[in-house]
Amino acid sequence: MELTNKKLNEVLFKNIQQEVLMQWETGKDVRSKEVIKYHENIAKNKVFTNKLNEAKKIGNTLIQPRAGVALVNKHIELLNYLVDEGEADLLPTTIDSYTRHNRYSEVEKGISESRKAGRSLLNGFPAVNHGVSLCRKVNESVGVPVQVRHGTPDARLLAEISIAGGFTSFEGGGISYNIPYSKNIPLDKTIYDWQYVDRLIGIYEQEGVSINREPFGPLTGTLVPPCISHSVAIIESLLAAEQGVKNITVGYGQCGNLVQDVAAITTLDILTEEYLQKFGYEDVTVTTVLHQWMGGFPQDESKAFGVISWGAATAALAGATKVIVKTPHEAMGVPTKEANASGIKATKQLVTMLKDQKMELTKELEEEKEMIMAETRCIINKTLELGKGDVALGTIRAFGAGVIDIPFAPSRQNIGKVFPARDNYGAVRFLECSNLPFNKQIKDYHYSKMKERADFEKRDMSFQMVIDDIYAIGKGKLVGRPR
Repeated sequence: MELTNKKLNEVLFKNIQQEVLMQWETGKDVRSKEVIKYHENIAKNKVFTNKLNEAKKIGNTLIQPRAGVALVNKHIELLNYLVDEGEADLLPTTIDSYTRHNRYSEVEKGISESRKAGRSLLNGFPAVNHGVSLCRKVNESVGVPVQVRHGTPDARLLAEISIAGGFTSFEGGGISYNIPYSKNIPLDKTIYDWQYVDRLIGIYEQEGVSINREPFGPLTGTLVPPCISHSVAIIESLLAAEQGVKNITVGYGQCGNLVQDVAAITTLDILTEEYLQKFGYEDVTVTTVLHQWMGGFPQDESKAFGVISWGAATAALAGATKVIVKTPHEAMGVPTKEANASGIKATKQLVTMLKDQKMELTKELEEEKEMIMAETRCIINKTLELGKGDVALGTIRAFGAGVIDIPFAPSRQNIGKVFPARDNYGAVRFLECSNLPFNKQIKDYHYSKMKERADFEKRDMSFQMVIDDIYAIGKGKLVGRPR
């Protein structure tokens, strides 16, 4: 059967669901009618969609960290610490790597060893193995909404158990949790598997249970131009909306140039709404998230706080609905809870200070917004053309043709011929556009921006620029020159 962007019918969904719930023993505890009743009794202030909708309405930027450990009580302790000491508005439950690859037997060993050691020997929370009741214990033990964050190509069982376990937001998508993460997994398989996840959430939505969905915005997190991440976010939003999802948070990874980053967040909101309405999905609420710098971090803690604070200021000035926070220990591995809380507090301080300020619509900002929207429309419209109006089929063909090309992705489904680099002011441009479906005006724009930098630095326009830019922030080097 050829992949299409059509809502999964009830019979097909039920047949797949029976198989999914048998993948691990905890699947037997998922009973849809009981799950609906459970969610109906969750306090409104602990429902992710409610918190996001209110923030969008009043113009607040919410603060959310990343965090997850193996043992339930330790995880609860960590989450409460991030609220009590870090003042987090929203909480994560980051899933461990074995669960992300559906290796549940190895997860079980990791949990056992963690219990013996009295500390986490997994790099996240194993929600599937812990099962419905222990996931509910986590959600019932904290006072703010909790989201599942992971990186799972096949997240069907994880979605079933975590939603049954009271989580009210679920991150990821068939593109964003495949191409940047995996080498050999077919894209049509992950899109199909994520249609199941979105249909599951759509079915709960029909019963009055609202679950937020968030495509993973940063992708590879390394010099990803806004039009690339925007295109993936829009496609995953369209795929989710077709399955009945009603609340979507689209994301973007900070690149470092304030004007470009503000333009990116504002246009992401505009473009996602534009394409949802174009296809008749008029009852979907869209919010935005800015991910603080996802590339290399300085090892020096004070310098790391500088990077964190710049991301916080960017989120506030762009009016993002929420910001995902980094920690001052980013360059050194898994952070302590104290370091995590410090990153949250630094971000909270900046966001609070800038609450009533937004970026002035300068000529540079307007130009940046227009360019991002033109580039993104080129990619999305060509994708739809390749699929003859079907975004799922078009996406497969677009990756095959290099119409969508994610920089530095490991997947063999991705051509990998696009090379981004910074211009003379630190904005991310295309040194090599390859097969991206840009018109001559857009290609000339990028060439002129890169030539301006090359002339200023008295060097050739070469791949060395790309290498230099990948490591610049981690080494505390200059990103852009004064105008």
